[in-house]
Amino acid sequence: MDESFVLAEGPWSHRFVGANGSRFHVAEVGTGPLVLFLHGFPEFWWAWHDIMTRVADAGFRAAAIDLRGYGASDKPPRGYDGYTLAADITGLIRALGERSATVVGAGAGGMIGWAAASFHPKLVNRLVVLGAAHPLRLRAALFADPRGQMAASTAILRFQVPRFEHVLTRDDAALVGELMTKWSSPQFAVTEEFGEYAYRCRQAMQIPQAAFCAMEAYRWVARSALRLQGYRFVKLMQRPSSVPTLQLHGALDTAVLPRTAQGSGRYVTAPYEWRLIPDTGHFLHREAPDVVTGEILRWLKTPA
Repeated sequence: MDESFVLAEGPWSHRFVGANGSRFHVAEVGTGPLVLFLHGFPEFWWAWHDIMTRVADAGFRAAAIDLRGYGASDKPPRGYDGYTLAADITGLIRALGERSATVVGAGAGGMIGWAAASFHPKLVNRLVVLGAAHPLRLRAALFADPRGQMAASTAILRFQVPRFEHVLTRDDAALVGELMTKWSSPQFAVTEEFGEYAYRCRQAMQIPQAAFCAMEAYRWVARSALRLQGYRFVKLMQRPSSVPTLQLHGALDTAVLPRTAQGSGRYVTAPYEWRLIPDTGHFLHREAPDVVTGEILRWLKTPA
């Protein structure tokens, strides 16, 4: 599998942009205020292909990126710490010629969105988070809720095993498909749309070095827990966010439990809204695109 697989044709255009010392693949469509879409694990930019075109039709410039280490973006051996990943996003906003943007992140992309908004509030004018708790809320839940969030995170904890990326990509990345099935709502996991979605993600994860890079982001979280770098990250994230934030979460999410994510509002001093989307799992942007698009557009058009 090579990077050309992710360059799917459509109403969008593909380009490569240099930011924060790396080259990123960006798919964009439309004109107007910038809305930057961040995918999660084990996705790539295509997770947003439907929603981004609808947002563009509503009068916005929609840009979906491949995060560092994913898809057709660069895959350096380092740079998967929370600081660098957040700086990637704000660097991309500048590289795309904008002073600020609305950031929409799902899963791991939502976690990066939380950090980008906290560290660089002048560059993120609004934030929409899907299927992701605030990093400190997730950290607390792992210890305080061992039968809940800790048990739900068992698969992620396995990522700490050295060379686990080879397990992830074995048998045509079968484990990727298994995880996506487990984290999706039962009704979505049996659809033809899910089959295509999972196939694309499995293929993209087999691009050389993509699985290793994906694992490194999760490994940094564990490695930094008892180090000064991790302590500083926690202290910085404790400062309340001044960015207006909309948090959407699937009621059936088994990767990040709703009760874990729901307490994230305590870290936001700006306008904040919580929406629990019924009958959806972790990938609610694929499971309920109509609802998610409507919520994003409502938040974009709500007066600050």
